[in-house]
Amino acid sequence: MSPPGRMSGCAAAPTSRATGARSTPRRGADTPRLPAPFRLKKPSPTDRDPKMKISLLGLALATATAFSAPAFAEDTAHPADQPLVVGSDFGLAPWMVRGAGGPEGFGYDMITEIAKRIGRPSVEVTDINFSGLFAALLSGRIEFTVNPLNITAERAETMLYSEPFFATGNGFITREGDTMAGFEDLKGKAVAVNRGTISDKWATENAEKFGFEVQRYDTFPDSVQAVITARAFAAINEIPTAAYAASKNPAITLALEDYDGRMFGYAFRYESEAYRDTVEAAIECMKADGTMKALYDKWYGGELAADSPLTTVYPGYGAPGFKGYDATPHELSCN
Repeated sequence: MSPPGRMSGCAAAPTSRATGARSTPRRGADTPRLPAPFRLKKPSPTDRDPKMKISLLGLALATATAFSAPAFAEDTAHPADQPLVVGSDFGLAPWMVRGAGGPEGFGYDMITEIAKRIGRPSVEVTDINFSGLFAALLSGRIEFTVNPLNITAERAETMLYSEPFFATGNGFITREGDTMAGFEDLKGKAVAVNRGTISDKWATENAEKFGFEVQRYDTFPDSVQAVITARAFAAINEIPTAAYAASKNPAITLALEDYDGRMFGYAFRYESEAYRDTVEAAIECMKADGTMKALYDKWYGGELAADSPLTTVYPGYGAPGFKGYDATPHELSCN
């Protein structure tokens, strides 16, 4: 069901205050009139004090800058005639990998389609290890993130999320032939994770409880290699990523899936709220017209739950229940 309509208000344009003209004594017919170059001019306060003229000029410039700064900053951060610059870790097949002709994968196809729908001429995906992704976003190096990023309350304090579009959880990869029925099977063993990820957080919080050692790596392929070479018993990553890796490598298997309600979304800077809404509108249209499902079928396959975020259009803008969410309803407007 489409979300209810959104009331939109228009701000009144600022008006200048009218000033009355000062009356002057009427000049008589016989009153001599001096030529213009010789007329006396009553000195103004700025004539008496040149410093005041400079100060007033500076005030005017500062005022103009103050009123124009937000729009200017938004325009320069997201220039419509320039490539869309986003960031992702390229080691997460089939989300984003470096193919023979450049980046490819579910995430790349998704952001390429979004760029078309919002009027950007092309996409430039910057390959950034996950541990450096947030710094790249907050420093303005990229416009927003397009990696499979979990939406969390902690991250929402500093980053503005889009609505969810992918369900996930922890996927545990082991060597082919090894079994893992539950977390208890990790006792006395090493678990490989990507540094700074939600999987890293889970492992850190549960290492003592279940008695395993945590090994941290910068990329997912490195953590998988640790399993293959028996340096680690298991590697943890997002379920879609772990499942795809296991399907492509006979040396490993997806031993356990732990869906825990986590979901992916794009992350923006808080000053880019209007642009977040623009991008999200494109995502919603892609959900509604079947584009997201088609991309999922192409890169992952399998059945989707009826309430999958891949096909669910959420009311408002942002991730419901998290900081930065705008509950104002709006209607879809898709081309």
